[in-house]
Amino acid sequence: MKEQTHKKAFGIKQKRPYLIAALYKFVSLHSIDGWQQSFKDICAENNLFGTILIAPEGINGTIAGSHQSIEKFVAWLYEYPEFKQTQIKYSEENSCPFHRMKVRLKREIVTMGEPHINPSETKGIYVKPQDWNKLISSPDVLIVDTRNDYEVAIGKFSKAIDPNTTSFREFPKWADDFASKQKHKKPTKIAMYCTGGIRCEKSTAYMKNIGFEEVYHLQGGILKYLEKVPADQSLWQGECFVFDNRVSVDHDLKKGNYALCHACRHPLSEAELHSDGYQAGISCPHCITKTTTERKDRFAERQKQIKLARKRGQKHIGAFIKK
Repeated sequence: MKEQTHKKAFGIKQKRPYLIAALYKFVSLHSIDGWQQSFKDICAENNLFGTILIAPEGINGTIAGSHQSIEKFVAWLYEYPEFKQTQIKYSEENSCPFHRMKVRLKREIVTMGEPHINPSETKGIYVKPQDWNKLISSPDVLIVDTRNDYEVAIGKFSKAIDPNTTSFREFPKWADDFASKQKHKKPTKIAMYCTGGIRCEKSTAYMKNIGFEEVYHLQGGILKYLEKVPADQSLWQGECFVFDNRVSVDHDLKKGNYALCHACRHPLSEAELHSDGYQAGISCPHCITKTTTERKDRFAERQKQIKLARKRGQKHIGAFIKK
């Protein structure tokens, strides 16, 4: 009965063999070494693949497995009071987007580099996906994309401000500069979004910390918006970058049209894959002039090993690098 209730509650429909769960929860954790072992055990028991990060501030990860295995994992997770309200986004795939299972200990579950920011104590106002369109259509709302430039390049909400960051560590500096420019203007409503919601927990907390009062963020992020909002009502433009072998997903949360450059980890369009600067596993138009000959030789050897592994019918673990 528990599994049936869980399945109904999250709208999981078994159309494809693999279920993918993207999850996070900000909560103060003690004895993170013990939690690491517990997560390793439950993931091994259910033959799950992916990555889970554990830090004193909470958990963050994406895992994949059979529908039944994911349901068992989530049922186990919800048994603990610490993880009762864990944010989870689901999607399905025909193949597993991960090669192995990693459970790692970190200082932060999403790295901003501002230890005084605590989303468990303060953060922006959640906006459900179904209410997001109305909010961002208001003329007195500024929309801010908290993701990195290569993610924004393949999809965004129209009129969203792009901070042009290459890592989340750069966001506080952008926010400080942005705040100084807004200093003499009337109070501004800020609507923020990211892939799954986790970066917004910290970015909205930071914005409130530097003086913005009305700060909102898309609950569950882009992935939950694509899950809940019908395509004919959607204001999302393009595809959404994801940190696994799918590289991007479309509005139906199916694998998108982008590939990954395994040299610089930049998402590549079909046109870029056919450009002169692209060599599989070695270079792309974004990095061909920035990569040393030594690194290109190393990438070429790695690509050779990947091809040999495929011929033997094996997976090459280094084929995908998660950033």
